[in-house]
Amino acid sequence: MPQNTQTSEGLAAQQNDPSFANIWQELKWRGLIKLSTDEAELEKLLAGDPVTYYCGFDPTAPSLHLGNLVQLLTMRRLQLAGHRPLALVGGSTGLVGDPRPTAERTMNTKETVNEWVGYLQGQVQRFLSFEGENAARMVNNLDWTAPMSAIDFLRDIGKHFRVGTMVKKEIVASRLNSDEGISYAEFSYQVLQGMDYLQLFRDYNCVLETGGSDQWGNLTSGTELVRKVEGATVHALGTPLITNSDGTKFGKSEGNAVWLDGSMTSPYAMFQFWLNTADADVIDRLKVFTFRSKAEIEELERSVQEAPHKREAQRALAYDVTSLVHGTDATDKVIAASAALFGQGSLEELDEATLTAATAELPRAEVGTDALGIIDLLVATGLSKTNSEARRTVTEGGAYVNNRKVTEIDAVIGETELLHGKYLLLRRGKRNLATAVVSAK
Repeated sequence: MPQNTQTSEGLAAQQNDPSFANIWQELKWRGLIKLSTDEAELEKLLAGDPVTYYCGFDPTAPSLHLGNLVQLLTMRRLQLAGHRPLALVGGSTGLVGDPRPTAERTMNTKETVNEWVGYLQGQVQRFLSFEGENAARMVNNLDWTAPMSAIDFLRDIGKHFRVGTMVKKEIVASRLNSDEGISYAEFSYQVLQGMDYLQLFRDYNCVLETGGSDQWGNLTSGTELVRKVEGATVHALGTPLITNSDGTKFGKSEGNAVWLDGSMTSPYAMFQFWLNTADADVIDRLKVFTFRSKAEIEELERSVQEAPHKREAQRALAYDVTSLVHGTDATDKVIAASAALFGQGSLEELDEATLTAATAELPRAEVGTDALGIIDLLVATGLSKTNSEARRTVTEGGAYVNNRKVTEIDAVIGETELLHGKYLLLRRGKRNLATAVVSAK
């Protein structure tokens, strides 16, 4: 079962930047507005009395990812401005899945989707406040779709949608023109999402939906349905899809999504993901993914321009986002682990999960307790190609085990030195690392 390693400890410290006239202006400066129903009206609306807004998250996986984090933090900014969030985890829309650009989704079982609903609700709760005058509410669209018959759905909801309009939606049009085509189930997804907006408007007077700009067709299906059924004007806001300056897709690491669940993407891996942000991207990432003020970010921008080698902006970004997702304690452990790998801290003080995550990308060898000689270890882990090369490394003072220099070529590492009873960190010189996993043979 995925673990919710996120924490709400940082919520009280978050605040919107008071240097902006209103939250709309701050959202624009942070690059969070690509599409909207009526910019002037939305700015006026969000600068006035508290309004209720919502964003939906479908349980198509057991965890949210960095794309979802954009929405969660946008919701949090609106809440800090005094507005009331509704967090919708789609128990019904998750059973269908919104259309992907390439191919039909694989439908998960009802039991799996229900389980994932619980996981996602737990994650969402850590980014919003559920207390106070503008407390967030958690909603599940299965509550109002499950009791509805197919006939009622078609008569009460489906009759307000025009097929000609539906097929013009960008994602639907692209699928219709592909070899894969699109099923009636995924084609109808926009109807289900539109019904969500109508229900939330009726129950909570919800007047704004936020989401990614790639969901714009689904977002406007709701605004149109509310207009047709209730004669009311409601709004939608589409945030831009985050891409890297080199054109690659953001949020992917070696082909895998960066997940918010710590058992799927470790705090160490997440920290390293942000730490590796390119100079050309880091300021935009700070605007979107942190609560640092305009003045703070501009100072970090100067650092990027004047002293890029210090990577101050990347370190600030990595610390802030990893702390938001996993808490400051986990982030501090990550920093300690990074230092300890290169002899600037104690490896013995790292818990096993952090040590394992920190060494996950290193060369690794499994050895028996009868192969703990330093020469054997250097060769087994690939740090030295031959025994003679390993001996030269030792005699020249370049061999380390758990950050302890080994100077004797016949040295044998004692089992008492094993980290957590089975790990050894090998280092050749200053930067070449590998791990040995020791088991009885």
